[in-house]
Amino acid sequence: MGVTMSQQIEVGSNIGEISRPSGEAGIGTTKHRRWLILAIALIVTAALLAWGIRSRIRAGRTLRTETSQVAITPVSVVSPKQTAAAQEIILPGNVEPFINSPIYSRTNGYLKQWSADIGAHVKKGQMLAVIETPEVDQQLEQSLSNLNTAKANLALSEITKNRYEGLLKTNAVSQQDVDNAVGSYNANKAIVEASEANVKQLQALQSFEKIYAPFDGVVTARNTDIGDLINSGSSSGVKTDLFHIAQPGTLRVYVNVPEEYSQGVKVGMTAGLSLAEFPGRQFQGKLVRTAEAIDMTTRTLLIEIDVANPSGTLFTGSYAEVHLKVPTQASTYLLPVNTLIFRSAGLQVGTVKDGKVALTAVTPGHDLGDQIEIVAGLKAGDQVIVNPPDSIISGQEVQIVQATLPGDAK
Repeated sequence: MGVTMSQQIEVGSNIGEISRPSGEAGIGTTKHRRWLILAIALIVTAALLAWGIRSRIRAGRTLRTETSQVAITPVSVVSPKQTAAAQEIILPGNVEPFINSPIYSRTNGYLKQWSADIGAHVKKGQMLAVIETPEVDQQLEQSLSNLNTAKANLALSEITKNRYEGLLKTNAVSQQDVDNAVGSYNANKAIVEASEANVKQLQALQSFEKIYAPFDGVVTARNTDIGDLINSGSSSGVKTDLFHIAQPGTLRVYVNVPEEYSQGVKVGMTAGLSLAEFPGRQFQGKLVRTAEAIDMTTRTLLIEIDVANPSGTLFTGSYAEVHLKVPTQASTYLLPVNTLIFRSAGLQVGTVKDGKVALTAVTPGHDLGDQIEIVAGLKAGDQVIVNPPDSIISGQEVQIVQATLPGDAK
């Protein structure tokens, strides 16, 4: 207890002096830490700002690139296909016999008999039918009687003429009597000649009682029977052909060729015939003649193709598809029809050159359905746009996304 009050106060004062510097150091450390945190926050914020700005710049660049790419129209193109030297066309044809004749009667009467039916192969001069003509027979008998009477009168007038001419030499008769005798003779002679002509006419009509085949062929129709009333072809009544005969050894095939192919069709070229009843088989024929004129109604050229048919394999009246190889122009190309552009400037196609569109005027040829011939305006290496948009213009930038073969473009 020897420590005084004053000593205690002095010691406390010293302790206070010693503890004050420690508190000031703690306060300084706290401030330094705050500044450090603030600096780090500022740095992070700046880094985030820089990253965000850079991302925005990069996104803007990407957007501009994609926008420019989208602005370029993507197109598919096709290359023109050059046509072959000869193009095959298929046209409908009618098969007809080389000779096709209806057989009529030249006299009136009733059918007595017939000796050839449909499908019969007949020879020239073979009898087909016999007609009864009682009226013609009676007229012929009457004409023969008239002829005999006229001959008797002619003989009598000849005797009279000769007698009068002899008497005239002795002046026993007058010249007038001789002239009368000569005139009577001439008149009777003319009557005989007329009677003979009438007899020949009736004999010709009587010969028509028998109907003969005019050529070798096949009977394709028989339109009469025994007892039928027959009207001659020269009468004003209803005319009916008794028989129909065709000669099928050589067939004529008639074809109507469209006007655009008419210049390529020449006499002497070969043709192939396809018929439904002979699948996979083709018959050969030869073009023998043309009409050498375009039909103004159908705008077609009529041609005839002859086809040998010695065995009768082909039937007359058949329908056939005729295959013709028509020469084409060397500069002709084929394009799908969906490449064409129809505008007021005329028929055009869009071609791609150096990434830009060039609208080219073209001249069409034959329309082949899904393809069309182009005879002018294209080259072999052109890239033609398939399904061009309506808004396409020359100079427009495009991007080729697919090259299509001519046969694949639909």
